[in-house]
Amino acid sequence: MKVIDHINQSKGTLISFEVLPPLKGKNITSLYQHLDPLMEFNPSFINVTYHRSEHIFKKKTDGTFEKVEVRKRPGTVGICAAIMNHYKIDAVPHLICGGFTQRETEDALIDLNFLGIDNVLVLRGDATKNETSFEPEANGNRYAIDLLKQVDRLNNGIYLEEDIRDGFRTHFCMGVAGYPEKHFEAPNMEADINYLKAKVDAGAEYILTQMFFDNTKYFEFVDKCRANGINVPIIPGLKPITNKKQLTVIPRVFHVDLPTDLLSEMNKTKNDEDTERVGKEWLVQQSKELMQAGVPVLHYYTLGKPLVIYDVVRQIL
Repeated sequence: MKVIDHINQSKGTLISFEVLPPLKGKNITSLYQHLDPLMEFNPSFINVTYHRSEHIFKKKTDGTFEKVEVRKRPGTVGICAAIMNHYKIDAVPHLICGGFTQRETEDALIDLNFLGIDNVLVLRGDATKNETSFEPEANGNRYAIDLLKQVDRLNNGIYLEEDIRDGFRTHFCMGVAGYPEKHFEAPNMEADINYLKAKVDAGAEYILTQMFFDNTKYFEFVDKCRANGINVPIIPGLKPITNKKQLTVIPRVFHVDLPTDLLSEMNKTKNDEDTERVGKEWLVQQSKELMQAGVPVLHYYTLGKPLVIYDVVRQIL
């Protein structure tokens, strides 16, 4: 079932979660153990992130270095299929530009379609660690909107091979990312909203936001979107702060602000246990306010902390 259908058929706020694929060397059991407690809340769908390969240089016996491709986590196709088979819940793979040619993307979409997966979250993805800015693969998609258009073409039966006539039309529901505090590469918020509007016009059916810790930022973002003719559902993405290190890491990596009140309470904590407690309390209040405002979905980035998320959701349902 498509994400947009879940939203349209619901009479209230839905719950969804986002997970990381298991690290290479671990089996699927580790993922099930992560998700099992959260199934109590009947999530409508589970997002599965994608982490592109990295390149490292390994020293050879002759003293020279060899460039080696390393992928720390497996791809999302198999993980999504496993989740759908095991829990009978819709899975949403992240589809990114980085690391893929258009042909590889098309093949991945065909595989997803064969498996009955009809949702994708379309993202550009981040630059690799050795890149100062994002660079696409040769014959790959440079921007999320390019990737979105490729998925849309497949939904219309248009394949890369021009000799394919009357090709099977896929039925992917496409979501895209939104940034209540602006994407860090956008020159200003107005430009960022315009980019987002172009993606919606190109076929995106809903928006999933970057994490935020001040609900006012989300509400203002929604208002700006509506004022610019963006009328698709806007799902808030939520994450708890669980240790003091995140107070500097999250603003630096994700380019979001931490509210003064939250920071003040965090600075009073003496250990990670206290910090986690404050983080959960803040997320509970965020969630209650958003639910009261009638948001379509509360989407939680679990990212290795399923029991924290469990405690939060238990208090709001």
